[in-house]
Amino acid sequence: MASIVRPSLLRQTALAARCAKPAFRSNAIKASAFHTSTQRSAILPPGPLNDPVPIPNPSAAHGSYHWTFERLLAAGLVPLSIAPFAAGSLNPTTDAILCSAILLHSHIGFQSVIIDYIPKTRYSGLRKIFWWGLNVATVTVGVGLYEFETNDIGVTEAIKKIWKA
Repeated sequence: MASIVRPSLLRQTALAARCAKPAFRSNAIKASAFHTSTQRSAILPPGPLNDPVPIPNPSAAHGSYHWTFERLLAAGLVPLSIAPFAAGSLNPTTDAILCSAILLHSHIGFQSVIIDYIPKTRYSGLRKIFWWGLNVATVTVGVGLYEFETNDIGVTEAIKKIWKA
């Protein structure tokens, strides 16, 4: 837009400078000097905000299948969270599928938060720490849910007891 407007402003400034009063001529010179200034580094802050983003290699499997899997997992959590209570049965398989789906859904969600808010280019060390912390937390919660399912009452029964309390 600025490149379209700039030549017409320069023509108007030059035309006004030829046939106007001397006071206007000094203003026209100031205006033309402002528009042709090369001191734009003071306007934009220096740093990585102005660096171009590298274009990733195109891959059909990278984004679309991942997004589809996330949506299917999120939509599948609705019937999975209702089924154990509606059926009335204490099936450990249903509990295990529900716990696995919740754990995977949470892991993918926190992974997206790390990807979005900790850029790899600026904080590569911090990102690795958070990435490994997420993996350790996911394994720890998975082991805890497994122990709760096998050695205790299970998730569905615990929710029923909390609900009636």
